[in-house]
Amino acid sequence: MRVKSKKVLMGAVVAALVTAGSVGSILAQDKPVIATVVKISGIPWFDRMETGVKAFAEQNPDVVASQSGPATADAAQQLQIVQDLVAKGVKALAVVPMDPAVLEGTLKRAMERGTIVVTHEADNQVNTNVDVEAFNNDAYGTALNERLAECMGKKGKWTTFVGSLGSRTHLQWVGAGEANAKKYPDMQLVDSNNESFDDANGTYEKAKEILRKHPDLKGFQTSAGNDVLGVGRAIDEAGLSGKVCLVGTGLPNPSADLLETGAITAIGFWDPKYAGMAMNSIAKLLVNGKEITDGMDLGVEGYNKVTVTKGAGAGLLVVGNGMVLVDKSTYKERLF
Repeated sequence: MRVKSKKVLMGAVVAALVTAGSVGSILAQDKPVIATVVKISGIPWFDRMETGVKAFAEQNPDVVASQSGPATADAAQQLQIVQDLVAKGVKALAVVPMDPAVLEGTLKRAMERGTIVVTHEADNQVNTNVDVEAFNNDAYGTALNERLAECMGKKGKWTTFVGSLGSRTHLQWVGAGEANAKKYPDMQLVDSNNESFDDANGTYEKAKEILRKHPDLKGFQTSAGNDVLGVGRAIDEAGLSGKVCLVGTGLPNPSADLLETGAITAIGFWDPKYAGMAMNSIAKLLVNGKEITDGMDLGVEGYNKVTVTKGAGAGLLVVGNGMVLVDKSTYKERLF
């Protein structure tokens, strides 16, 4: 499988990291701008992704790399940012959609006017040149649930959290988890798909409600990066560390204390730094008219031999091998 785009002339060799508000002045420098737009700014997950965007900018001084996103997990706010960037004429967008469906119309118009579109965590996105995933999402959700089942002794009540009901990958992960749990007839899913909007405090309050409603609950499988922090806090404060199992997506550094107490059983993740670099790498390849081919090396950890297949629309799906699963005994090896 392959995709080609028109070649562009490169301007002077200068690198810069910008916010959405300053893209206009950068465009005047006549260099391709690759604008990364995340689900929400100012949280550890996407702060880590920004380190990847900065690293990419430093390594590729012939383009301008930026990252921006809404202050809260709001699909409408993210849409507005994307619309503004398209209007300003950025050469490429690298988007982590809050809700892929909300962006379809705008991304379609962007592609029609020649903007390269690369997405992440959205393998159902129709209007994208390439969607890049760190791993097979069904395999990841299954791995999380299998670790949860092990902790629960393969029996008892459990529940799930997603960042939003529009988040494609989150629904894939918990869906694969639910399918995996069917192997264990004594595991009972209750009150599934609680929306967290990646808000640790809101997740904490919701987890407390669930624990009150189901005092015999044995496990949580969570999706958004802050969910393990909110649920873990609720478990810890209830004196249930080591008694109620919690397995979900998270990062080692912010999860460390709760992993140590046993409030968090295990976390799964991929490094957002490398996801940001991979998105920008693909965007630059397409801007330069290069081919995206099966088995290629993007020069980014976890994306050294990617699988390339047809995507949901006319574009491609690029899948890496960046899955990581750690617990109290192994998380220190992955601190960054």
